[in-house]
Amino acid sequence: MTDRIAPRAGRVPWAAVIAFTVLACALAWLVCLPLWLGDGLAEPLSGVLLPVMMLTPTIAALIVVFAMRVPPRGGRLRFLGLWPLRPAKRVVWLIVLGWLAPPIIVALSILLSAALGVVQLDFAFSGFAAQLESALPPGTPLPPVGVVVAAQIAMIPVGAILNSVFAFGEELGWRGWLVPALRPMGTWPALLLSGAIWGLWHSPVILLGYNFGRTDVTGVLFMVGGCVAWGFLLGWLRLRSASVWPAVIAHGSLNAAAGLIVLVAATQPDMALAGPLGVAGWIVVAVIVAVLALTGQFRLQPELAAPARPAEASPPLPDAP
Repeated sequence: MTDRIAPRAGRVPWAAVIAFTVLACALAWLVCLPLWLGDGLAEPLSGVLLPVMMLTPTIAALIVVFAMRVPPRGGRLRFLGLWPLRPAKRVVWLIVLGWLAPPIIVALSILLSAALGVVQLDFAFSGFAAQLESALPPGTPLPPVGVVVAAQIAMIPVGAILNSVFAFGEELGWRGWLVPALRPMGTWPALLLSGAIWGLWHSPVILLGYNFGRTDVTGVLFMVGGCVAWGFLLGWLRLRSASVWPAVIAHGSLNAAAGLIVLVAATQPDMALAGPLGVAGWIVVAVIVAVLALTGQFRLQPELAAPARPAEASPPLPDAP
């Protein structure tokens, strides 16, 4: 398929977008209700409920696809980016990029955090060793902390693949259904709005202190900022490949590498400033997005399937330069 400026196919199916958003968020709150009624993130069920929560965007997308018929029958696999995988060579390379790039971006955000003075790095890993000791019963024998850290880092590529299983539950909703549905707005508005919705969806756990340790609206705002930033990258993978799979792998890779800062920080870092979803991560991702934009990478997209029914479609219009 030849690269081109992707047309604005049809109109945004706003009724379906609103239904999808409400369903995804309502289901997320429903899944997390036992945490709110119990001990929050310390609730023993949290290890089960958080992965289940990641499935709610896919459930919402499937309900909208089959109940509201957006997209119509016949082009659903292509619209969701599940199949066909073509051009195959590009899809494969973008999957590899999605697998390898997030840990590098996370590492760059850590270095930027150190340069800005918001985190102090400790390559003797004494801070991480103290956390390990406090998490285990007194007297528990531990291997050298350097070995533990090396093993943790070496497991990131494997963890990326394992995390992708759960990330698929989110990505089929966010980048699989929502981004193409919003695509008639234009690339930038679609990625901005989808990223903001993705961030707000996290509210049930963010308000319990997840990620940032903030249990008020500031935590939600930081999460929205992080999801908007990373949403541009994951959205670019989706639109550039016309496939959801590079975004799935990248999301899993981000989740696998997100805790890297804990290994090298001398003290508990402020994740709102130093974490990959915090301010340092925003800056690094913004630079990468700017480079992609300046080199025309956001303009070169395979044509996507139209979100609306054929009778609702309007003549395609090119994006503004």
